[in-house]
Amino acid sequence: MLDLVAVRAGGTVADALAIALRTARHAESLGFTRYWLAEHHNMPGIASSATAVLVGYVAGGTSRIRVGSGGVMLPNHAPLVVAEAFGTLAELYPGRIDLGLGRAPGTDAITMRALRRDRAETETDFPRDVAELQQLLGEPQPGQRVIAMPGADTKVPIWLLGSSLFSARLAAQRGLPYAFASHFAPRLLLQALELYRSEFRPSAALAEPYVIIGVPLIAAPTDDEAEFLASSTYRRVLGILHGERGCLQPPVKDYMSQLHPQEKAAIDDFLAAAVVGGPDKVRDGLAALLQATAADELMLVCDIFDPALRLRSLDIAAAARAG
Repeated sequence: MLDLVAVRAGGTVADALAIALRTARHAESLGFTRYWLAEHHNMPGIASSATAVLVGYVAGGTSRIRVGSGGVMLPNHAPLVVAEAFGTLAELYPGRIDLGLGRAPGTDAITMRALRRDRAETETDFPRDVAELQQLLGEPQPGQRVIAMPGADTKVPIWLLGSSLFSARLAAQRGLPYAFASHFAPRLLLQALELYRSEFRPSAALAEPYVIIGVPLIAAPTDDEAEFLASSTYRRVLGILHGERGCLQPPVKDYMSQLHPQEKAAIDDFLAAAVVGGPDKVRDGLAALLQATAADELMLVCDIFDPALRLRSLDIAAAARAG
């Protein structure tokens, strides 16, 4: 599960945080492997900006499920700060913390400057920062003058995230697991996975390629109800495409039929990897994605306005995979 910690219309940030923990506990009860949280900034409808804090909150409120970042946007942070934060989490919750890294800022240009101050990011910075993080989280070497404390020798698993070919190639070169952001940018999914697998070099971290793909999921007892509930996601996507970001809105009946054909097409492109429907459609949709991608894990993104119906959606998905 990937959670953006949506703030719902009429709700508060505190509500959103409580819903995230309740959802994580439910996902754990269903046997989910991971619960990741994504870093975003200056977005009124998303409450996951302090990602490491939320990872600790969710890990502390659960007992088994792996909790991590999906991801920390590395250009916004010094590698040492990230290593110490996630090293601390790894000491608090041994064997349960993941560190997913992205190379985008996860925000607008003005906020990016506020986060980075005067730092100018270049294309070479991300690979160098990833290597520095690997060193800081690994066993200290003779003569190493900067030690992450906590962090050193915790070997927190590092994942590279991406929606293009850049991180796919870097993950392959470094022998790291790879997560593709097909929940919002599916266009290069198959090409990125092929590149990652064909260029993969085994490492101390990973012997063979390992892939997660993001899947927007809206499941309900019937196809019609699922389509109705999905309108909250459609409204959010259209807002993103128009540069308008706000709270997650309640569903609207026949929403897509009210849109201009170009808007509908844009939403369909954005959500090309989505699975929306009743139990049969969900089972077939997830199976088709696995067949097409041979992904090792599916990471579900489930933005349903009613928190109880969101949990029900996860129930249906879990039953579909079990069947």
